[in-house]
Formats: sequence, structure tokens, C-alpha cells
Amino acid sequence: MTTYKIGTRGSLLAVTQSTLVKNQLEKISGKKFELVLIKTQGDQITDRPLWQLEGKDFFTKELDEALLKGEVDLVIHSYKDLGSERPSGIKLAAVTERRFAHDILLIRKDVIENLKNWQGEFVVGTSSPRRIVNLTRSLAPFIPYANQTNLKIRCETLRGNVNTRIGKLKNKQYHAITLALAGIERLAHTEKSAAELQELLNGLDYFVLPQSVFPAAASQGALGIEMREGRDDNGELFSYISQLAHPVTVEEVYRERKAFKEYGGGCHLAVGIHVKKVGENFLHVHSGEVDEKLIEKKWLEGIEMPKLTSKKLFVGLPQGEGNFVFDQYQLKSPIKKNIDLNHKHVFVTSRYCTEMLKASTGKTRGIWAAGTRTAKKLAEAGYWVNGTSDSLGTDDLKALKDSRALAMFNNISEPWVVLSHKDATSEIGVVTEAYERKEADVSEDWIQNLKEVGACYWTSFPQYEAYLAKFSFLTKAQHFCGLGKTWQEFNRAGIPVTPVASMQDFYSLIKE
Repeated sequence: MTTYKIGTRGSLLAVTQSTLVKNQLEKISGKKFELVLIKTQGDQITDRPLWQLEGKDFFTKELDEALLKGEVDLVIHSYKDLGSERPSGIKLAAVTERRFAHDILLIRKDVIENLKNWQGEFVVGTSSPRRIVNLTRSLAPFIPYANQTNLKIRCETLRGNVNTRIGKLKNKQYHAITLALAGIERLAHTEKSAAELQELLNGLDYFVLPQSVFPAAASQGALGIEMREGRDDNGELFSYISQLAHPVTVEEVYRERKAFKEYGGGCHLAVGIHVKKVGENFLHVHSGEVDEKLIEKKWLEGIEMPKLTSKKLFVGLPQGEGNFVFDQYQLKSPIKKNIDLNHKHVFVTSRYCTEMLKASTGKTRGIWAAGTRTAKKLAEAGYWVNGTSDSLGTDDLKALKDSRALAMFNNISEPWVVLSHKDATSEIGVVTEAYERKEADVSEDWIQNLKEVGACYWTSFPQYEAYLAKFSFLTKAQHFCGLGKTWQEFNRAGIPVTPVASMQDFYSLIKE
């Protein structure tokens, strides 16, 4: 029987993810595959950040050479390690499905317990220029009590494999570290690596970093499988490997790598690039710095935004900056009621739910927020948040609930409590009414302004229904919303609505 040789780096993560692919290929083909461990330059130099080293392809060069010499039949890479220019004679046979493209912040529990009285800097271990820029600039508001303690984020160099990095955190060399979630998730999928990972994660907690603020590296979370071009086997090996290709992942990472190359590429690039397919459209998020210039881009590919020049905008929030018409008709008020949250995961859908969280008893297993604004409000109130749905509905949360790595922290697969309003429904848990909505009396001046509105941004579908029932003239306006549950409910109702990637896209409809 033919035995195919798979070239891989020798780290626990590389061996684990290659073993997972090996098992899939053996199941598909009925053939035997074996791993060949190859040490790369990036594995040998661990005392300096890669961007400080001369050269390139630190994790791929030796694998490329083995493949071209015929010492191995295929190689498996973390796709983000592959440069945009590959050696002649090597072809990409498949890009595998990625489930989690996010970064994850790991933190010691004893650090969380001391955040209320924090003094000095908060040190995060990472050697990625992208992470350094975005964490330094944007992490503090997600840390409990940071607004009271004036907490400052500082990043320090962290190199080595996953085990080494987590070990350094537990040895108190850092207050927190940042890793790719996909890496620790793969370690949780084989018996040997899972046992080692569980031991490492004891005493730690986590925050799955929202892509809207902390976009990951281009193509992070996907594996790239390469083989020699012109292999003389009538395409047999390629036919096996190509069955592992995932079309949506291919579409997403193609766009990420294209943007990565346009920014100049290289391990020194300090820009996070994330693309997510939402419906039939692609959400792009870029954040970081290039040549000391701030990069902050978020847009929805495939959606053309109309321009309004003489109309006002309605924004379905109670208040905000700018010359807009804000929501004065639907008032929200929190409900203070004691419920038992002991050993439960809690999904907080609005900042108005915080009062119920404060009034309730029991120690939660984890707290999750619908979006980044709610997560920051929870942090202000002293709560450690494990992650957000990033205002994209609950699909990502449902996937995270199935994560074997996250289950090692706090049994994430158990039923969740969802704090929302009484008419809400949720696919991830039982809804508890945590705030109520009441219709208020509004002034004639405000109604007159509303009549001049040409476009409305709705924060929920029930809000849209309540307004149209009361102010029927809004049927003539254009309707907009975010990319999450509200958009899904508009679509189910068959009502035309334009999704936007950010509030800035909506504000740009008119010139103030």
C-alpha cells in the first residue's frame, strides 16, 4: 500500500493539526499517511520577534525544500505563515475550513481579582506588531474598572510554542497573553495534546477578542496544504487533498491575503485583516498602522450605499453625537430582579440588562455581550466578559459554545441565560426579561423633525414595527440596520432593508 509522507513543523500544535489532517486524508483515501517532522528557522530562534530578523519565510523555507526534493509528498502550514509569493514548483492543493479566526486573550484569575485596585501598567505578552498596536490602543476599555484605575496597556515580547507561552503567563511574567484561538482549539482535539492543554489552562480565564476591534492576521485559523506541481500520479494525491478544501474559507482568506499584500505584507506588518462572509456579502475589517498612519476600515463588500443630500437621519438610539433625530418614542428601563445565575453562562443583549446582573445571586460561569459597546459597559461595572457576538447575531456564539478549548475553562456547552426584553427569542438560551420598553409622549417639534427623515437606522425589528405603527409616514424612508439579528428579522419579514458595516457608513448618507 502507498504511504504518503506529510511534512510538518515539530511543535505540539503543528503535529496536532497535521495529525488531524492525516486522519481525515486516511479516511477519505483508504491510504496510509505518516508525519515527517522538520525543524524550521522560526522554531529555532525564539529570543527575538520575527520582524527583527533578516530574511523571510521563517516557518516555511525548510518545508519547501523538503517538498521540492521529494523527501515529503505534501506539507501542512498554518496558512497565515505562507508568504504571498511561493516557490516555483509548489502548488496550493487545499485551504481547510476555519472555525475560529479570532485572537484570544488569556489572563490569570488572580489578576482579574485584583483589577478593582489596579496600580501600574497592565502587561500583555505578544510579539506581533499587529497585536501590539491594536491591544495598546483598544484593549483597556474591555478591562474591568479600567476607567477608574486609569489602567494602561503595555505589550512585551513573547515567543515560543503555545505551551511555552502559556507557561510564561502562569509563571507571572505577564498579566495576560494573546494567542490565536484556532491553535488552542486544535490542541483540544487530540487526547495527548488536550490533556497537556487542560493542565496549562487551569487557573486562567479568557476574552475572545472581537474582530470588529481586534481583527486577526490575514488567513488566521485556516490551514494550507501544499504539494509539488506536476506530480506523476495522475492527480491521485491532489484528488484526496482537494476534498478538504472549504469554499467559504477560500473566499474569505483570498480577500484577506489580497489586502495583506496591498499593505506591503511581511511579518512586520502591523495591520489586522479579517473578512467574514455574512449572507451573500463580505464584511471587511482592517485595523492597525502602516508607516505610522492609522488604519481603521470597516465596510461591506457588495452593498452600494445611496446618498441623501437634503434629508435628515433617524438613529434608533436614545442619544448620541451629531445633528440626527434620536429615539425619544421608545424608552427602555432596567428591571431589578434577583435571579439565580450560579454556574450559568449569561448573554447580555443590552446595557440595560446590567442592573439585573447586579441584583442577581450566584457566581456565573461566564458573561457574554451582544456587542462591543455592551461589553465596555459591563467592564465599567466590574464584570469580566468572555466574549461578544460582535453585533452579528448569534451564529459565532453558537460555534463558540461547541469549542472544546473554551469548555476546558468553564463548561461552555451548558444552557445559557439570555438577558433581554420580554418579546425576545434566542437560539442559545432561555430569555429572561431584564429591561422593558415603554412608548413615551413626544413633542410636536420632534415629530416634525421625524417627518423630514429620509433614512432610518433601526437597532431592533420591534423598534421598527412600533415606529411604523405610530408614524406611518416613515414608510417612505429608506431603512438600514446592522448585520446581526435585526437584519435577519427584516429578511424573514420580507421588508427591504440595507445592512451597514458600521454607524459611520450610515452617517455618511448625508453631508452635515
